[in-house]
Amino acid sequence: MYRDPVQSLEPQSSPADALATRPLRVGMIGIGTVGAGTFRVLARNQAEIAGRAGRGIKLVIVCARSLARAMSVVGTDVALTNDPMQVATHPDVDVLVEAAGGTGPARDWVLAAIRAGKHVVTANKALLATHGNEIFAAARQHGVAVAYEGAVAVSIPIIKALREGLTANRIEWVAGIINGTTNFILSKMRDEGLGFAEALAQAQALGYAEADPTFDIEGIDAAHKITLLAANAFGMPVRFADAQVEGITRLQGLDVACAEQLGFRIKLLGVAKRRKDGDMEGVELRVQPALVPATHLLAHVNGSMNAVMVKGDAAGVTMFYGAGAGSEPTASAVIADLVDMARLQGTTPVQRVPHLAFHAQAVDEQLAVLPRAAVHTRHYLRVPVHTAQQVEAVGAWLAAQHVPVQRMELAWDTHLPAGSTPQVLVLTDAAPQATVDLAVHALAAHPAVAGPVVTLRVEVLEG
Repeated sequence: MYRDPVQSLEPQSSPADALATRPLRVGMIGIGTVGAGTFRVLARNQAEIAGRAGRGIKLVIVCARSLARAMSVVGTDVALTNDPMQVATHPDVDVLVEAAGGTGPARDWVLAAIRAGKHVVTANKALLATHGNEIFAAARQHGVAVAYEGAVAVSIPIIKALREGLTANRIEWVAGIINGTTNFILSKMRDEGLGFAEALAQAQALGYAEADPTFDIEGIDAAHKITLLAANAFGMPVRFADAQVEGITRLQGLDVACAEQLGFRIKLLGVAKRRKDGDMEGVELRVQPALVPATHLLAHVNGSMNAVMVKGDAAGVTMFYGAGAGSEPTASAVIADLVDMARLQGTTPVQRVPHLAFHAQAVDEQLAVLPRAAVHTRHYLRVPVHTAQQVEAVGAWLAAQHVPVQRMELAWDTHLPAGSTPQVLVLTDAAPQATVDLAVHALAAHPAVAGPVVTLRVEVLEG
């Protein structure tokens, strides 16, 4: 009689099973603030991390300028080199962690790793904002993943929220405080009445600002981040070159005080907002100091903390808050990405979460960034006048220029420097930037006006 062989009920091992049980092997370029923090957290929490990842995660090789310093961090069990390409293409590396920063050489290392079939984890927002489209296309071509949670708002899992948690939503806008250095400076200007230069010096003394703080205080760092958030929110390519960027270097303490008088606080915001007006559809992509109502949650994000708000059509408004800088907060995000990489074994690219939340065929290449003139917000104006009796003249002139004035009053004398002329404070209803720009240009020539007119946007961010 024919008899089938007895089949074991025990799971059969396979090469894939064996691969899944060995540690994920990591090569790292750079062992500075981010790299050292990543090594420390991996070592300290290895049991918890392995339990979540389903396998261990092991740092096997590090590239550093100073091998002696690198050894003082990682010890003698990790191979060391001063050749980044050796790490990027090493046959015993599964994932490259790029922790060196910069855009030129880092691009070359990341692309080399991708071509060698390595997954990539980076916290380098400048790299992805500048070269992200090229890097993501290469990763799709070679069937590998690029993860970058640490590149935006550090410890806040906002990329994962947009790509996974809020995936059912049509995102209407993303906005937030995404640079800790400028938020610290603005908090000091408001709380202690410091001028910009003095607040910046304090930030540098405490390590919140670099010796050259240009990327932070000119809004460039925040623009890198809001560009990546916009791409994930709206399914558009990375369009950093089109972002409108304004920093806080020209912000005066007088305007911080006047904003308080009006019931607002000034924050450096990154804003990405999808708009459709008639035949015009596009995305406002901008960074600027803006007035936020003092009752708004973002107005209470102080010091070096970050916060991001997202408006989805189904979820409504959600807010994500956490540390915006630091060695181990960044390491937390980098290791979360490594855990995701450890879980990829056996998956195909189509089964994975897309790099920019939308699969490549669904990315809208035609979705444009709206020009500055088309941005539509409320505005704050501070108009110096020769006499306090000229308030009505300012209001009438603005009305004639089709600027919808909502509120107007004089700045309190206690805010004004000695010998200063009266200052008219104006809040407008929402209006196109082009309309406000033309009105301000015309107002500068009005005989009642005694000096430069200051304008700032007002962001209400209503749910």
